[in-house]
Amino acid sequence: MARNEQLIRQHKILQILERLRFGATLEELRDSVVEELGLTSLHPRSIRRDLEALTAAGLPISDEETQRGRIWKLSRSDKGLQKIAITASELIALSMGRDLMLPLVGTQFWIGIESFWNKVGDQLPEAVWEHYERYRRTLYVLGLPTKTYEKHQGILKTVNRAIQEHRHLEMTYQVPGRAASVRTIEPYGVVLFQSSIYVVSTEESRDGVGSERIRHWKLDRFTSAKALDSWFKPNQQIDIQSHLGQSVGIFSGANSKQYVIRLSAQAARWVQEDPWHAEQEIVEEADGKVLLKVTAYHDTEIIQRVLRLGSEAEILTPESCRQEIAATVQELTTRYASPPQL
Repeated sequence: MARNEQLIRQHKILQILERLRFGATLEELRDSVVEELGLTSLHPRSIRRDLEALTAAGLPISDEETQRGRIWKLSRSDKGLQKIAITASELIALSMGRDLMLPLVGTQFWIGIESFWNKVGDQLPEAVWEHYERYRRTLYVLGLPTKTYEKHQGILKTVNRAIQEHRHLEMTYQVPGRAASVRTIEPYGVVLFQSSIYVVSTEESRDGVGSERIRHWKLDRFTSAKALDSWFKPNQQIDIQSHLGQSVGIFSGANSKQYVIRLSAQAARWVQEDPWHAEQEIVEEADGKVLLKVTAYHDTEIIQRVLRLGSEAEILTPESCRQEIAATVQELTTRYASPPQL
């Protein structure tokens, strides 16, 4: 059993126990997990091991003998699962993280963020809150786009259900400038990238094996989504975290490519201040310029960044990317060679 499947199963057990006031037996938990995750079978011993893992992690799960047999329950209190002590510094850090999550407004993720934030506020001593308010007036988070996913809340709930239960997802997808199409995908997870949400999935109609079948779908372009009554078995060869770490952006592809860009000394400092990728490589040259080596799935991810640097950057390889930039520069030269048509 892959670790991510164990985590999904354990999270489902928590969800089930949260809504059952009087707990459940191993067999009842097993039946609920099988039904809600769309599994074909599951042994009660697996449920017991999951419960032991959750208890070892500190979650207040207890068991007791009843007329129904031994049942497992999640302890409750008016203050939630845990009572958390928080300092003013920790509150400031938490509030900054909350600001960065503003694109999630209207989704179930934001509802959870706001619920926790309100609970923290209710429990804080007045002096800590006043210190936070004074300090927060000197600290601002800017640069976030003014977008939310409130209108996609229902679609995102459906997507998350399909991910957790390994259900096929039927969606209507509308790319700007193209006709809408209906696609059936096998969703693995969601990614928040530069304030936009993407669904990472495989697609039955896409050729290839393992990560070669992965595609990224922008949530903004979903017009509808439906979790089908059919299930897929997650591919054990697919490592989403590793896949996402192979590129500077969010484009998907069969194989990543290495790009080599020559940067001026000034541009090199900019790229060192704001790295393109965690594993980028910078090689200094004798004349003060540097070679930047990064990986990406699509030329567009690199072209956009190179063009922002203007004459301070030059693509060396691959040749396809170099030719595309040359064509873009030629078109711009022609366009700006004459006065604008007003």
